[in-house]
Amino acid sequence: MACEVAGLGNALMDALVVLDDDSLIDELGLVRGTMHPVDHDGWQRVFERVREQGVVFASGGSCANTIATLGRLGASAVYCGQVGDDQLGRMYASLLEEACGTHALRFTDAVRTGKCLSIISREDAERTMLTDLGAAIGLTEIGGFKHTLTETQIAHFTGYTLLGGPMQEAMLEAMHTAHASGTVVSLDAADPFVVLQIKSVLEAVLDKYVDIVFLNAEEAHGLTGLKPREAAIAIAGRGTVKTVVVKMGSEGSLVWHDGDLVSVPIKKVNAVDTTGAGDAYAGGFLYGVTRGWTPDRCGALATRVAGLTVAQVGAVVKDRAALSLALTEVGAPPLT
Repeated sequence: MACEVAGLGNALMDALVVLDDDSLIDELGLVRGTMHPVDHDGWQRVFERVREQGVVFASGGSCANTIATLGRLGASAVYCGQVGDDQLGRMYASLLEEACGTHALRFTDAVRTGKCLSIISREDAERTMLTDLGAAIGLTEIGGFKHTLTETQIAHFTGYTLLGGPMQEAMLEAMHTAHASGTVVSLDAADPFVVLQIKSVLEAVLDKYVDIVFLNAEEAHGLTGLKPREAAIAIAGRGTVKTVVVKMGSEGSLVWHDGDLVSVPIKKVNAVDTTGAGDAYAGGFLYGVTRGWTPDRCGALATRVAGLTVAQVGAVVKDRAALSLALTEVGAPPLT
């Protein structure tokens, strides 16, 4: 299955709901703005409390968000992850097909589909999340997708899949397979927690496999102990790394590539939901990479797509007109 970008990650169904106040969060004893790990039953109990308040479902997980964004932009992209052989798993597959025209999901009847319920504050777009990883973290065999990784232009991964256990071994093998075949390997650090937990693993893959790495300022600092500009330069000096992107929120982003460091300003929007903004940025940036764009042009599209994501509920922009405008603003053809 030849394509421009192939992604491998944790497949989590996103369920997003915007609430007017924090009364439910307070009642449940949740910590506002953080992620709470739960089992299926715990997740279901909270979901039942909000299901009649406009819950929006989307195929989630950091890598899947990036791949779906690429598909919506018109790139040839495919995603591999594991879901349960259940209603949510089938819905997840359908949403990926809608975005990319295809998928390479693995289904299991042993565990339910992983899912994340995001309770979003209408006041400030802050997210409080309940996550049941379910089937997502059981992906230890990717079968024929290994061949896809050798044929694609870019193979995209996230730090979440490297956190440990058998899945970490499968991801490292997949990165090795892609790198050895000449495929460009892209990695999103994904979360400061990931850097804190597996700093040595991230350093090893940067030295051995990774060509493009995405981090936010906190992740870059966790990896290097340095401020964004100095961190980007330091990370660029590692192993196989050719491109470093450091996202700095309202201060824009920095892109180091081939000895040059460029600053990319943000495109200001009214924030509704910050879910997946970094994933959307990676999708926009990788779209440009597949077309041979300069780093500043890749960053210009990335920040526009991330802005569109923040201005809506959900991590993947489905508004074709808005995506077409973002493309034309950076001198690319609109969607047809």
